Amino acid sequence: MLRFIVRRLLVLVPVLLGLSIALFAWVRALPGSPAQALLGERATQAQIEMINRQMGLDQPLYEQYLRFLGKVVRLDFGTSVQTSQPVIDEMIRRFPATFELGVTALLIAVVVGVPLGYFAARRNGTWLDSATITGSLIGITIPVFFLAYMLKYVFAVKLGWFPNTGRQEARMLDVEHPTGFYVLDGLVTGNMAAFWDAILHLVLPAIALATIPLAIIARITRAAVLDVLNEDYVRTAESKGLTSGVVTRRHVLRNALLPVTTVIGLQFGLLMSGAILTETVFAFPGVGKFVADAIPTRDYPSLQGFILVIATLFVLINLVVDVAYGLIDPRVRVR
Repeated sequence: MLRFIVRRLLVLVPVLLGLSIALFAWVRALPGSPAQALLGERATQAQIEMINRQMGLDQPLYEQYLRFLGKVVRLDFGTSVQTSQPVIDEMIRRFPATFELGVTALLIAVVVGVPLGYFAARRNGTWLDSATITGSLIGITIPVFFLAYMLKYVFAVKLGWFPNTGRQEARMLDVEHPTGFYVLDGLVTGNMAAFWDAILHLVLPAIALATIPLAIIARITRAAVLDVLNEDYVRTAESKGLTSGVVTRRHVLRNALLPVTTVIGLQFGLLMSGAILTETVFAFPGVGKFVADAIPTRDYPSLQGFILVIATLFVLINLVVDVAYGLIDPRVRVR
């Protein structure tokens, strides 16, 4: 197992190197330039050249890339064009919001999706199975931004049950945030009002973000359980008189969890990188919102830094999923 983890970590190096090259080329291919975005349409050529010189954009591309790569190794992603703050500081400040939102959305997707897929498979052909298939198709096809606007309009604007923007009410600006994770901070500091307020701000964006992963997890769980239910060892266990709970725990779920685990791991990585629309609709101050704001301003350092970190996290999550295989099913040997 240890050799496998070390080998995967070594493979991570060329993967990230190739990603950095592709990312660097993509950002430079965006129309316009940071100087034009900063100075506006009436900027003179002399002003544009001065900004490019200050940002090192007047140098050859290979020199810009080597300088960028050298800084990345030291976790120095440069200074944000939007905020004039180091990108690493913006990451530290904004990543907890996206992580908190992503984890909440994943919990909703797993807690609802796995049991729903299991019971749909157990009752194959019934109304529950048909409703699960139909609901999962609707969940996959509805655009996230449309669902986010609908949730915001109905439950925040019309009914007033939940806040419609941000992570916390303005009246709680003086609340302590030692970790940056608002829900955890409320528990750590013993401020239950802040804790509950942070929960309420997470509900609507988390539901909107969880819709597609929930639908995918439910469908994969249903398919995996149906495959396992048709296996001989399940019928043998049932014929021996084992209770339904024992058969489910020992034989059905344990064998069906492998493909489900893969999907959950991939969906978590996608949640970390795909929250741009949700965070934009709810003005949620996380990574997605910051990246969305960085695109029109051609904020090269922020785009490169944030996307590279999210991609690294995505690859590491896949490594964790591979390692989890051996823990879920002893028959799987990670070499």
